[in-house]
Amino acid sequence: MKAVHFGAGNIGRGFIGHMLSASDYDVCFVARNPKKISLLQKRQEYPITLANNEQDTTIVNNVTAINVNEQHRVAEEIASADLITTAVGVSALGDIAEPIAKGIYLRMKANNYNPLHIIACENAIGGSTRLKKRIYPFLDEPTRAKAERYISFPNAAVDRIVPAQNHEDPLQVTVEPFYEWVVHRPALLDGFKEIEGVHYVDSLEPYIERKMFTVNTGHCVAAYFGYLAGLKTIRQVMSNTALRAKVRHVMEETGAMLICKHDFNAETHQKYIDTILGRFANPNLTDQVTRVARSPLRKLSPHDRLVRPAMQASEFGIEIPHLTSAMAAAMLFDDKRDEEAMKLQHFIHEDGLSPFIRERMGIPEKHVLHQHIITCYEELQEHKVSKVLT
Repeated sequence: MKAVHFGAGNIGRGFIGHMLSASDYDVCFVARNPKKISLLQKRQEYPITLANNEQDTTIVNNVTAINVNEQHRVAEEIASADLITTAVGVSALGDIAEPIAKGIYLRMKANNYNPLHIIACENAIGGSTRLKKRIYPFLDEPTRAKAERYISFPNAAVDRIVPAQNHEDPLQVTVEPFYEWVVHRPALLDGFKEIEGVHYVDSLEPYIERKMFTVNTGHCVAAYFGYLAGLKTIRQVMSNTALRAKVRHVMEETGAMLICKHDFNAETHQKYIDTILGRFANPNLTDQVTRVARSPLRKLSPHDRLVRPAMQASEFGIEIPHLTSAMAAAMLFDDKRDEEAMKLQHFIHEDGLSPFIRERMGIPEKHVLHQHIITCYEELQEHKVSKVLT
């Protein structure tokens, strides 16, 4: 069995590629970094290390790589592949749509009607569906018709913390022991070879929202509060009693919404929150606050990890003072090394708070959250460090 995976970064190598190799897939990474491509081609293996006390190391083998710009070679790999996965970031899905489309065209032209599954392993709701919408405009009508029969785009939820890191070996990657990969079973075609360690479910939304609005929300909230407090790492944030409590309160507010919406067991979900907080505090991982906080415009958009759970909680009549404060903290993220942070500050400075909340966050002026966010923003802006620590 052959898998083509787009993205040879830390998530691609340390999570998706590892699991595919462990399930006896030959993995071809499609990447941009010439050095990593050359090393993967030459060695056809790389080490991953768990961030635990023992520093357990595993060798991932049966791998190679090609450059994403070699579109004909990429197309040939896709034409004969059994599975395509991605870990490039949801904003980059459009960049890989055309190469995948060319592979699908070549595949259909060669009358290869074996089932092909394309799974976007991104931090986004409906990532595979988004990728499909990007790919199909590059296909002619006859190819699209065939693709509808023989190619499927199962949505998925993925969860593993893999911080930015540097090793003497450019291919080595350190990952946390915990991982979760959930795939929507009804979208699978006959003949799909299940991936060892993946959880297949009939209803994906509860799992995606549980992960997005607990892990992703909690992680970025820790970063935004930590940034205002002048802290450098997520571990430092988790070591601060007041900040850790703030992060927990946010996760409990999103948890209250998830329990109402998906009928989760309250005690079980509380244990899930405890597990996530423990992961954030892992003493063997060092994750920079500015890395986790990056791309604030995306994270403040209407369908992402802050605004979406806030609006849904409001529909259920759940009060969310801590999540509201977290959104305001995100609006104050002004790291000059982050392009989106600079755009965010420009928008607020030029347009004003209320237009930003209305236009960029999708929260109408008449909505109760709108004014609450403004109030929190003004309070945090006035007392950046002292307010966030009290």
